[in-house]
Amino acid sequence: MASAPRSETPSAVPALTPARPVIWPPRVHRTLSNGLEVVLVESHTIPKFTGELFFRSGNAMVAAQAPGLADMTATVARTGTTRRTSREIEEDLRRMGSDLSSGAGADTSVISFAGLVDFSNELLGLVSELAQQASFPADEFERERRQLVEGLRIERTTPGFLASERLRRVLFGSHPYGTISPTEEQVTGYRIEQLQDFYQKYYLPGNALLVMVGDFSPQTMMAQIEKVFGSWASGPVEAAPDPALPEVQGRRVHLVHLPESVQTQILVGNRAIARKHPDWLRLTLANSIYGGAFNSRLVMNIREQKGYTYSPRSGAHPLRQHGYFSIGAAVRNDVVAAALTEIFYEIDRMRSTPVGEEELDDARNYLTGVFSLGLATQDGLAGQLATSTLEKLPDDYLETYRERVLKLTSADVLDAAQKYFDSAHAQIVIVGERAQIESQAALFGKPEVYDAQGNRI
Repeated sequence: MASAPRSETPSAVPALTPARPVIWPPRVHRTLSNGLEVVLVESHTIPKFTGELFFRSGNAMVAAQAPGLADMTATVARTGTTRRTSREIEEDLRRMGSDLSSGAGADTSVISFAGLVDFSNELLGLVSELAQQASFPADEFERERRQLVEGLRIERTTPGFLASERLRRVLFGSHPYGTISPTEEQVTGYRIEQLQDFYQKYYLPGNALLVMVGDFSPQTMMAQIEKVFGSWASGPVEAAPDPALPEVQGRRVHLVHLPESVQTQILVGNRAIARKHPDWLRLTLANSIYGGAFNSRLVMNIREQKGYTYSPRSGAHPLRQHGYFSIGAAVRNDVVAAALTEIFYEIDRMRSTPVGEEELDDARNYLTGVFSLGLATQDGLAGQLATSTLEKLPDDYLETYRERVLKLTSADVLDAAQKYFDSAHAQIVIVGERAQIESQAALFGKPEVYDAQGNRI
C-alpha cells in the first residue's frame, strides 16, 4: 500500500506558552550568637538535603604571600580531623550515603556536602569537625602538594590556562585578582604552618555562611545546627586587601609563545563590574546577545558562518571587589587576525546599533529560562541562595529576577555595551606558535611576547 504524500508546507513553530511562575518556598535566615549566618529552605522533591558552608576568605586574601594557599588549605583540611583519619572520613561518608568536598576560589572557601536527611545530624557533625578541628596530616599535605605541582606543569602546556593567567595579570596587575595560580616554586615552598595559620584566622563562624536546602523542617534543622555549631568560638577577621588597580589605556596585544601549537587561543577582555552594581543585569543581557548563549551573534558569526572555531564564548565575570568581561575562542592558526576582526566587529555593532525587539525578546526569555532551570535542583537553589547572601543582594533579588530581566529594554542593552564592552581599551591575549601568529597579532598592536612561564621574551 502506497504511503500518503508528505505535505510540502512546513509546519509552523508553536508559540511559546507563558512562563510558569516560580513558587518560592519559605526561607529561614538567621544568625547564631557566634556570628554564623544560616539560610534554610525546604525542598521536598527527594529525601535528601544539600548544604554549603562558606567562609568569606579565599585565595585573594593571601595572594601576595602565597597564591593558591586557600585552595590548598581547603583540600588538606578535608583529609583529617582530631577525631577521624582520612580513611575514617571516607568510611563514614559511604555508610551515610553522603558526599563531601572542599575547595576555594578568589573570594571564598567552602565545604560542600549532601546526603540523606536521616543522617543529617551525623553529617553536620562531620562538617563541624572539618571546620573547627582539621588536623592537617603531614602525609596528606605532602601528597596534595606533589599533585598540585604536577597539575601546574600540565597547566603550563594548556592554552586556555595561559590565556586566562595573562589576561588577569594585565587587567589587575599586582592586585590579588591578578594572580590565578601559584608557581611550582611557590608550591614547593608551602609550609604546613601556613595552611594552619590561614585555617585559624579565617575558618571562623563570624566569617561563615551555612546554606542548606532539602527535605527537612527548618525549625528542626535549625535546632540541629544550633546544637552542632553553637559552641564554635568566634573571633575578628581582617578585610581582604584591595590595592589600586593598574591603569589600562589603549588596545594592547599580549602574545604567549607555546611552541608547536596547532591552534591559537584568543582571549579578549576588559575590566567591568561586580554583581552588586546596578548595571549587572543589563550587562548580563548584553553579554547573552553578544556571545554568552549558543545562538548569540558571536557564535553565529565565527562558528556558523565563518567556521573559524567550534565554541566561541563571552562572559561577564563578577568577583567580590571588581569584575571583568572576556571573549574567548580557540581558532586555526591561519585565521587569528580574521577571528579578531569579527570579534571587534560584533563588539562595535553592539555599541553602536540598538538590538531589535525579536532578538531582545529571545535573549530575555533565554536568561529567565536558564534561571528557572537552575532552581529545579537542590544544588542549583542552594547556589543561588549562597550567591545572593554572600554578595548582600536585596532580600527579594531572586524572587524578582525574572521580572526585572523581562523589563530590560534595547536602550538598556546599548547602554551596557557602550559602558562595559570597552573596544578601545580591550586587551588582546593570544596563545600559540609565535612564528605562525605574530604577524597577524601585529595588525592589532605591537605584541608583547611571553613564554609559558610568564617571562618576557
